[in-house]
Amino acid sequence: MGIYDREYYRRDGSGFLGAFARRGMACKWLIAANAVCFVIQLSTRDAGGATVSGWFTEMFELDAEKVLHGQVWRLITGGFLHSFAWQHIVFNMLFLWWMGSDVEDIYGPKEFAAFYFTALLVSSVAFVAWALASGPLVPRGPVPDEEISRVFRQLHHRAIGASGAVTAVMVLFAMHYPTRTVLLFFFFPVPVILLVVFNVVQDTIGLFGGSAEPVAFAAHLGGAAFGFLYGKYHWRGTNWLPSSGAIRFGRARPKLRVFHGEPDAGPRPAPRRAVESDEHLEAELDAVLAKVKQLGRSSLSEREQNVLMRASEIYRQRRK
Repeated sequence: MGIYDREYYRRDGSGFLGAFARRGMACKWLIAANAVCFVIQLSTRDAGGATVSGWFTEMFELDAEKVLHGQVWRLITGGFLHSFAWQHIVFNMLFLWWMGSDVEDIYGPKEFAAFYFTALLVSSVAFVAWALASGPLVPRGPVPDEEISRVFRQLHHRAIGASGAVTAVMVLFAMHYPTRTVLLFFFFPVPVILLVVFNVVQDTIGLFGGSAEPVAFAAHLGGAAFGFLYGKYHWRGTNWLPSSGAIRFGRARPKLRVFHGEPDAGPRPAPRRAVESDEHLEAELDAVLAKVKQLGRSSLSEREQNVLMRASEIYRQRRK
């Protein structure tokens, strides 16, 4: 794909609605999945229950003890459930769209989906690890009331919500657009980097300060750490997935070859490493072009200038 085929250089005149329909497809699917799960949670909640309850929620929530007993799907499914307080799901989905759609513009829907699910997995593992390290799965000493025991266990060893993965999205967004401003409480403009740093510091204090708030601080920090490392070291989630040719079902069949006579002495096809290098260059180029669009070419670092020049040279050679 050439530079002029990318979204940053397209001028097809399709208008706002057409651009919105094409943009952020992975984010839209994730938001839709969260919304559907929330509706099912509400429809299956226990009668008269004011807290998080219901067979659907209990079947898929993140529970450290049940994960250790083999129910590993909870590491992912817990991220699609939310408490019945509307603020929980609404603000998670708003931040996922506001920041995630821009991040998806940089990396593409497939890579963004791989990043999101990996961040969700990492944040859930961080929560389970902290739950195991923080103490037993029941409160110490005598338990005066069964409800107190249930609430204690829910606060410290059970969790629901997309906040861990959304925090990873926020950190990665801030690494690309640190000076972008957001309206804090819808009134006060604040650089997004300050908002993200404040949230990380707040989660750190809540985790190590022994806060009794029903917040999965460890999951937030796990997601934040993954988002930072992903952006800093240019990880790519799609590179960790097996290629379609690496997965085979059933009995292997012999490969058929087309014979064209004696082989010539021409150049052999480029090895797979070169293909992966091209994919990595394209991902870096996407990030650089997004930054140029947002802040101008003068904002590029020396390394980003080199990426732009290297990509330009490769495309020039391909056109010859």
